[in-house]
Amino acid sequence: MSRPVGRVVRVVLVLAAVLALAACAAGSNDVAAVGATQLDGFWPGLWHGFISPFTFLVSLFKDSVSIYEVHNNGNWYNFGFMIGVSAIFSGPARSGAARQRRRRTERASS
Repeated sequence: MSRPVGRVVRVVLVLAAVLALAACAAGSNDVAAVGATQLDGFWPGLWHGFISPFTFLVSLFKDSVSIYEVHNNGNWYNFGFMIGVSAIFSGPARSGAARQRRRRTERASS
């Protein structure tokens, strides 16, 4: 009896995941050029990428805070943002890989 219930739970979880991912799909940004006197470029994009983990946490509790600046100049802002995000999120991964390499070398030399 638990087998059909487990299957139903799995199907519901998969459907919920698909709906959540579909809700995150990028769409058109109608407010990007409305009332913008100065558009953010590469350097603000880089900074926003660096602080994105903290900004995300704050945005969960405050509606006035968003992760991504919609008043940007396009590709240069996106490029800076992606470099900032990748620098923040690849640092811990790289340090873990280096630690594993050191352990392997220490074991091999022992």
